[in-house]
This record gives sequence, structure tokens and C-alpha cells, in this order.
Amino acid sequence: MHLKHILFFISFTLLFLFYPGDSYYFHIFAYNRELINKTEPITKINIGPIPYLKFPYYPEVTAEGIYLVDLPSFTPIFSRNENLKLFPASTTKILTALVAYDVYKPDQIITIKKTIDDGQVMGLVIGEKITVENILYGMLVYSGNDAAYVLADNYGYQKFIDLMNAKAKSLGMKNSQFVNPNGLDSASQYSSAFDLSLAARELLINPYLAKIVSIKEITISDVDFKYFHRLESVNKLLGEIQGLGGLKTGYTENAGENLVSFYKRNGHQFVIVILKSLDRFNDTRNIISWIEANVDYVNVKY
Repeated sequence: MHLKHILFFISFTLLFLFYPGDSYYFHIFAYNRELINKTEPITKINIGPIPYLKFPYYPEVTAEGIYLVDLPSFTPIFSRNENLKLFPASTTKILTALVAYDVYKPDQIITIKKTIDDGQVMGLVIGEKITVENILYGMLVYSGNDAAYVLADNYGYQKFIDLMNAKAKSLGMKNSQFVNPNGLDSASQYSSAFDLSLAARELLINPYLAKIVSIKEITISDVDFKYFHRLESVNKLLGEIQGLGGLKTGYTENAGENLVSFYKRNGHQFVIVILKSLDRFNDTRNIISWIEANVDYVNVKY
């Protein structure tokens, strides 16, 4: 007898106990025999596809923090020190982009009043009028520290940082804290491989931001076509590895080499987070080769 039929029988037995005689429930049971004669099976639940490893070995990587996850199911596949607090460097800009998308419209025009020249910059000029969209290109494609700074400063610097930390908390990033929008080293700014996978997932849900991080090269301008900025992605793997669609690089002397990647293979999607690597691009290549050789999928039904 199917479990559904057993539960059905128990339920009506209890009804008879509490509603004796010529009750409404008695008539339902007595004169509608088809209710207990149905033979359709209990609905099956499909879970999957779920990744599994074909062989018990892992890729050779130099990174101190690693998190590889199947994106649709968010099933972890390979990890190392995934909750270790490390300097995020410019992977911070994933959070900056998420907050900027929340507080600005893409076609909103910002007049550059203050800027910075620390580290890599897209070259924003005081007095330049430029759309938020083009600043996002400068930040996510070229990893411009000045672009991240302008997005925060124009909104209200500390208010923007507060929103970054609130966003991180809402995403479940328990080992992260931010004090600047561009990832410049600070003892008070840290994140983890697992936390950055959560941020990456949130960005990839947004088709507008996901498109920007996949761009290898673009030239943008201010609204008056006075200043032009040629932007080339720092991510050397874009265009080299088929199926790789961004996502964000990061480097400082203290952070080492960081890279958050989005990778697609045979209809499956992955997020790969590499932190404090000696060679982020080679580490990511090795992980992708390992995925192709050793990760397969199974559909689970019950």
C-alpha cells in the first residue's frame, strides 16, 4: 500500500472517532470510494543535477583560499580555507557594484568633483561628466580604483561603505568587512573565498552587471565626448578560455593575486574563487582543466 493511502486511512479513522454516526465525513468516505481507489504514484521529487568527482584527486593550486561551487545548486566541489579572512583587494568591487546598482540609475550623470590616483585608475578627470554605467565599466572591466571611489564619494562616502557592509550581511557574508570601495589594503578590510562566492552569485543574478564583467575591452567617454577612456580587462583568461565569462580580479602586495571567475561548461555553471595565490591565472586554468576531467553530474530522484 502506498504511503499516501496509509496516511489517508489513518486520517479518516481519526475522523470517525471524533465524528461518529451519520456525519458529513462519514458520507464523504462511504459514498466516494474513488478517493481511496486511486492508484497514481506519489509525486517524485527531482534533485539535481548534482556534481560529483569521478576520481579522488584535486588540482594543484598555490592559493591559500579557494572555493569552487556549482552555481545553480550551490554545491561545493573543491575548497581550501574557504572561511579564512584574507585581503580581498579589488574583488571588493563586486560589492561596490552591487551597492551602486541599488543606489544609482545606469544613465545617471555624475560630475567628477574628487578623485584618487592610488593604484590602477581609469583616469577620471575633475569636472568630467560621465554616466554611472561608464563608471561601472571603468571599475569592473579595468578595475579602476578612482571609479570605485567616485561611486562611493558621490553618494556619501561613509553611507556607501555602510551599505556595502549591510549588503554583505544580507548575503550571509559572515567573514567580511569593508572600509573602502576599491580594495586598497586595510587591516579592517577582509573577506573569504566562501563569502566572495556569495557576492559573485548575487552579481551573476543581475544580467546587467553580469554582462559588464564579461567584457574584455571597451572604449567609453564622458557625456560631452571630451574625455575618452580605453578600458581593457585585467583578466588575461577572458578570450583565452572558452566558457569563462569574467568576473573580477584583485591584487595588492599584501593580498597576493586574487581572482573570482564565472565558468560555463556543457550547460553547467561554476564560480571559482582564488585568494592569495602566487599565480591566479594558472591556478584557475588548473582548476578548469580539473573540472573538465573530473567533475560529472547525476540526477537524483526520490
